[in-house]
Amino acid sequence: MMRSSLLAAFLMALPGASVLAAEPPAAPADVKPVKIRPKMPEIGASRSGSDAREGAGLNAVESNLVDAPTAAVLDYGGYSSQTRFYSHGGLLEYVSFGVYPRLNLGASLAINGLIGNDTAVRARPPEVQVKYRFFDGDRYLPALGVGYDGQGFDYSPTEKKYHDRQRGFYVVGTQELGLPGLQAHPSFNISDFDSNSIFGSIPLSYNIRDKALVLLEWDNISDFRNSRLNSGLRVYLTPKLRVDFAVRRIGQGGWFADNTSRGPERIVQLKYSGSF
Repeated sequence: MMRSSLLAAFLMALPGASVLAAEPPAAPADVKPVKIRPKMPEIGASRSGSDAREGAGLNAVESNLVDAPTAAVLDYGGYSSQTRFYSHGGLLEYVSFGVYPRLNLGASLAINGLIGNDTAVRARPPEVQVKYRFFDGDRYLPALGVGYDGQGFDYSPTEKKYHDRQRGFYVVGTQELGLPGLQAHPSFNISDFDSNSIFGSIPLSYNIRDKALVLLEWDNISDFRNSRLNSGLRVYLTPKLRVDFAVRRIGQGGWFADNTSRGPERIVQLKYSGSF
């Protein structure tokens, strides 16, 4: 009789034990559940959209090539300083600031004969630069920007003007051309509102593993004789500091009206970008 009672009690307890085993033990009240977040892409990883077209890796954005602009702009709170060393000991300094999202303001100052033994050192009036990026672009449409650049190149004291006049008002687009790292930055500009002549520019850039950038420009396209072919190599010393070695007016010859050569010009540029 005793054995029968124990067996019956054991069989009745089995369903309750199975229910307890199926339920997980309750966590203590002072223990918070662990949340697992998805892994974010690493800096410099492959991205899609307009960020990928502008090389959104470790390096700063490329707002310009040799002479021609791109559709890229500094971020809000960003700044950059670019120094160009050009012919006859000249130095051209640019500063630019991201004063508002998508909007950059800058200024430039050219000094002729500063480097070397030329005694006729002359500073030219400062000029302003403005760029606004109004469309970020996507996989099929280019990023678009509009701006103004009042800085010319190769000032002639005799003619009291720049041999290569300012870009003036321009519209520019930036788009990847199918091959990763290869981008086009075509633009149109009006440098002289008195004549309203429209000029074109067809620049290309090719990023080599975020270590260097190959630059090629066909600029100032209105008539073939006055157009310019520029080429260069941009080397990234650090993500924020880079140096350009470039040649302007490739293949040109002859003389300007002031009897100075209009042949090729070698330049070196240093640029540093940061943020406040």
